[in-house]
Amino acid sequence: MILPRKPDWLKIKIENTENFSFIKKIVVENQLHTICSSGKCPNQCECWSRGTATFMIMGDICTRSCKFCATKSGKPLPLDSAEPVKVAESVSLMKLKHCVITSVDRDDLPDKGAKHWAETVSKIRELNANIIIELLIPDYQNELLKIVTDSKPDIIGHNLETVERLTPTVRSRATYKNSLETLTQIAASGILTKTGIMVGLGETEAEVCQTLTDARHAGTSIVTIGQYLQPSKNNIAVAEYIKPELFDKYKSFALELGFTHVESAPLVRSSYRSDYYYTELHREAQSYTEKKLRKS
Repeated sequence: MILPRKPDWLKIKIENTENFSFIKKIVVENQLHTICSSGKCPNQCECWSRGTATFMIMGDICTRSCKFCATKSGKPLPLDSAEPVKVAESVSLMKLKHCVITSVDRDDLPDKGAKHWAETVSKIRELNANIIIELLIPDYQNELLKIVTDSKPDIIGHNLETVERLTPTVRSRATYKNSLETLTQIAASGILTKTGIMVGLGETEAEVCQTLTDARHAGTSIVTIGQYLQPSKNNIAVAEYIKPELFDKYKSFALELGFTHVESAPLVRSSYRSDYYYTELHREAQSYTEKKLRKS
């Protein structure tokens, strides 16, 4: 199947602003990795220009080889013990109020990197007392997940990525069932829980709705839905370009299920506008509390 050219709604305006250059300088000087670059995110210019970036810890080589992902796979280098401090200092330099951290998968490590995650959260808190910390983690469960949740980030996300039927084709090692269990355990810890899916991989509307239902039943409060874009010829091909109207339909369905926030649009990615919607959620919660107090 040969797809037509990318539709207009997927065309990106590239702008290199002063903020973009500032963020890039800090990332390069501190020898940090970002999923913005490694994942070839279409929103990199927009987010960096707004002064936001998603740090990727534990190196830039993943032990898995998911068919949708542009991150390098192979044998990773040893962990950089100084990385948690470097990330914390970079967050300070960037003057971030909301930081997002993700990672490669490190199945080569006894704890899969869970302690490194916790150390990174701890160091960020030490240097940035009032920061909102959002994590996008691998499919940790049980004692490994507890190491991460005990570090007390504000949001923990784990992406389902796609519908159940396509998971074995699209993802490496991860299973749909295990990912749902990870989300269930995050939600049970009391931490705001988030997931994300891609569309345009050959799924049906009914399958997307079932995936959203499954995620909500697992206790997930925030969901992102975006168009899959093939990052290289070595990755799985795009099956379909989903029209904006269908993204709107998915958003309405997710909100009806009870998600507190939904980002659903062609160029949406896991951490897109995360700083904005977390602020909005807290503003709405505060407003609701104030109204209840006035009534009483």
